Amino acid sequence: MLANHVLFLDGEALVIDKPAGLPVDRPRDGSISLENHLDGLKFGFRRWPHPVHRLDRDTSGCLLMSRNPKAHARFQQAFEQGLVTKRYLAVLDGVPEGESGMIDLALAKISSAEEGWRMIGSPEGKAARTGWRVLAVKDGRSFVEFLPQTGRTHQIRVHAAEALGAPVVGDPIYGSGGKHTLLHAAELTVPREGKDPIVAKAPLPERFAEAGFAAEPGSEG
Repeated sequence: MLANHVLFLDGEALVIDKPAGLPVDRPRDGSISLENHLDGLKFGFRRWPHPVHRLDRDTSGCLLMSRNPKAHARFQQAFEQGLVTKRYLAVLDGVPEGESGMIDLALAKISSAEEGWRMIGSPEGKAARTGWRVLAVKDGRSFVEFLPQTGRTHQIRVHAAEALGAPVVGDPIYGSGGKHTLLHAAELTVPREGKDPIVAKAPLPERFAEAGFAAEPGSEG
């Protein structure tokens, strides 16, 4: 029940903690997606809420949904104008050089009949910038905070693999795959004119504890 995953709710916005494994868009094979849960997320409204942005299927955490078309347009504009603050947490397969920095690596989409499509760093691609900071290191893996300044497809995953040389643990495309992809949209802040901002925080999922990172350094739990 996604109704139990609500992080923020008011008359125009809903933020849920999307579980890993649930696609936002309906897959081609017709399997379960966010759309199958929308009826249970109306909370007294007639309309279904609509996702304003996307999270990859295997990424968990903060997903903003609008509750009416006017709000949807305003939220989309906030994303397009770079006004939305997003904070991600990931476990990387390796340890980056340095403690923090800003990745500035443009991304382009490539595809082949054999491997399907993927994103790569390319000077001919669209600008993509991601701030990063190492929070902890353990057993050759690193727990890293990412602050994307742009919202390109697979941005954090490609930036981790190509720019930091340490792919997200479990990433089936840019890493070695595995049981779980350890990437989580931990916080989302959306400013609103004349209203309090939308602020949502999604707790760290259990799969991070299984990898030895049960909580952020300095946090409770």
